[in-house]
Amino acid sequence: MYNKIIMFLSKLCIYVGNFFTVLGSLGIIFGLAGFYDFDTFAYGLSSGIRIVGSFAIAGCLLSAIGYGISDY
Repeated sequence: MYNKIIMFLSKLCIYVGNFFTVLGSLGIIFGLAGFYDFDTFAYGLSSGIRIVGSFAIAGCLLSAIGYGISDY
């Protein structure tokens, strides 16, 4: 039972992380191509490209956590 829960959490982190990484990467590509303005994502002193990039980085971290759980 415990092993099934761990494997489910591992797969969930991997899938959500990969989705965030792809979504953030596409956001950066579309923003640099000029399809939308990065200023729509600007918040406070952070520029929009930093916010979109941090979304992709968070996805990479989630994926790494998921793969680390499955290796452990």
